[in-house]
Formats: sequence, C-alpha cells, structure tokens
Amino acid sequence: MHELRVGDDVLRARVAARELARADGLGVMDQTRFATAVSELARNAVRYGRDGRCTFSDLGDARQHRLQAQVSDQGPGIADLALAMQDGYSTGGSLGAGLPGARRLVDVFDIRSSPAGTVVTVQIVRPRRP
Repeated sequence: MHELRVGDDVLRARVAARELARADGLGVMDQTRFATAVSELARNAVRYGRDGRCTFSDLGDARQHRLQAQVSDQGPGIADLALAMQDGYSTGGSLGAGLPGARRLVDVFDIRSSPAGTVVTVQIVRPRRP
C-alpha cells in the first residue's frame, strides 16, 4: 500500500506500478500505460482528496497477465461522474485529461464516488506468451 498525500507520493506510486508491470513480464508500452494511468489517478487523489492510498494486486494466472491498481481517497467525492469522465472537463484548471485519459490506457476501469470519497480500480490484462 502506498499513501498518497504529497506530490512525491505520486511519483512513488508511478514507479511501483512500472516495476510491478516489468517484474510481471509486460512490455515497455504496457509498463508505461499502467504507470501513467496510476500516476494520473494518484495525482487526482492528492489534488482533490485526502488520505489517499494506492494498492496493487497481481491477479494473473497461467493464461494471462492481470495487474490491478486501486486508488482511493476520503475526499468530498466527484459531484458529477459523467461530466468528470468527459475529455476537457476540469475543476482544478488542468487540461481535464486525467480520468478519461486513464480510462483509455487500461483494459478495466471502474470508478465509484460518494461524499465519503472516491475509489478507482484499473486493470491491464494481456495474454501470456507460451
């Protein structure tokens, strides 16, 4: 588990995501996709939430790689999830690419948000080579 409280924590989560993907045998492009998605989500948790956390799981088996990251926070939640998932939408003055960009980088994307906080789960899934 990685705490997400300050900017340096975002970098640590990104490095951990890349290392997990590398250790699992994923190629450089998939390592980058997974690390970038985690970085975007972690940045949002630090910027908009509080008491953020990032956990990683290797859910793969003999047939496939399946790496999961779950980024959560105890912030105020996202008032309009549909709007937040649109390209260009931002409440913080950014380009608004974080959530929709992360969604495009991974194979599984699930977001749940309430006034008690937000939880985003992402997975990258690839077949194992024989």
